[in-house]
Amino acid sequence: MAIVLVLVLGSIMITLDTTVVAVAINRLSQDFQAPLGTIQWVVTGYSLALGAMIPSSAWAVGRFGARRLYLVAIAAFAAGSVLAGLAWNIESLIAFRVVQGFSGGLVMPVGMTILLRAARPEELGRLMSTLGLSILVGPLAGPILGGWLIDEVSWRWMFFVNLPVAAAVVALASRLFPRDVPAERKRLDVPGLLTLSPGIAALLYGVTEGGDRGDFGSAGVLVPLFAGAVLIVAFAGRALTARDPLIDLRGFRDRTFAAATGTLALFSFGYFGTMLLLPLYLQVVRGESATMAGVLGIPFAFGSGTAMQVAGRIVDRVPPGRLVPVSIATALTGFVLFIVQLSADASYWGLCATMLLMGAGGGATMMPAMTAATRGLAHDRAPAASATVNLINTMSGAVGLAVVSVVLSTLMSDLVPDGEGGALQAVHRLGTAGIAEPLADAFQHTYMFATGLLALALIPALLLPRRSAE
Repeated sequence: MAIVLVLVLGSIMITLDTTVVAVAINRLSQDFQAPLGTIQWVVTGYSLALGAMIPSSAWAVGRFGARRLYLVAIAAFAAGSVLAGLAWNIESLIAFRVVQGFSGGLVMPVGMTILLRAARPEELGRLMSTLGLSILVGPLAGPILGGWLIDEVSWRWMFFVNLPVAAAVVALASRLFPRDVPAERKRLDVPGLLTLSPGIAALLYGVTEGGDRGDFGSAGVLVPLFAGAVLIVAFAGRALTARDPLIDLRGFRDRTFAAATGTLALFSFGYFGTMLLLPLYLQVVRGESATMAGVLGIPFAFGSGTAMQVAGRIVDRVPPGRLVPVSIATALTGFVLFIVQLSADASYWGLCATMLLMGAGGGATMMPAMTAATRGLAHDRAPAASATVNLINTMSGAVGLAVVSVVLSTLMSDLVPDGEGGALQAVHRLGTAGIAEPLADAFQHTYMFATGLLALALIPALLLPRRSAE
């Protein structure tokens, strides 16, 4: 239990940094005079780097040892946090967020390895449930803490605050974690690693750049789009032929695995793609502080974290083909009710009530779908499948966030005159007088776009097994 509590502290730090920045997007856009399409890379770059390290964790544990690797990852995350807090322009902030993502992407899978090695089988369920606290606490505390630091201190402190937490984790882990033992060394698919994440990043850069310019025919847009497509095709060819690929695409021949990962990809695209919308709506349209934006996001995070804990406990008794479609329908109901209400003066009580449904549906979808993807696989294929599922989930969310930000920027640009820094900067300069309702409509239509993608997840979800495995 002492080990798992240290792991919870380290994991909370990572999940905090995933959620805390969402409420800072508006302030960062003002301070750096950058358009939304550029600012969103502060979140997207972190997520892409986080996902890129997940498949590499098994190789890294075998090469360096779980305990040593965990300590280095926490220390590197703290260093990246300090650098992010010292960022002098938007480009340096994005670069240091990528450093955070690379190190943070190792913390959770390596921590899981440490726990699996240290725990007795009869204790594992209780300890895994305790480890899941980070999924609940991080999204709940992150936006509130971040909002308060932004309003009362400085946005830089939402990164500096990681330093004392990381120091405590390193000190405790050095004393409590078991020493490393020799382990099997796995091959690292370097070509796969060097094509997948850069390919996705290049594609997203092309999409966001085209959205910012309002022109997808220029060389500055077409070149990264083409380069990204080539890299992803190269990755797919490598994954189908390599002996130990970064992602084993042959696993998609299994119907359950394919249906579960398809559900996760589509659902994450729409669900996590909306993460920036609520804080921006509250701050830009409603004029709320960053702290209030964080507080008003509590129902969403609470519903998600609670439902994830509950779904994790019943997924062994209820077939995924029955549970997951109902969970998606719950999330869709919440999103539709939220969209119907969304306006420049919508009742916060009504919005918060629907956010509970949105979050609960999301939390009850993710865990069962991830479990369904890996449950029926042979023992030797489970680690690779788990890495694939986590990577798809993380990458899909990052892609969704980037695309949704382009949609919102495009809709907002129709309401304000073009100028340096894009539509969001124009709103900052001109204010919302006379355009508050049209701005709310832009957010409403962006939510509709994301919800439509989320609804598509019902198609593969209906192909999941509807009977319990014998």
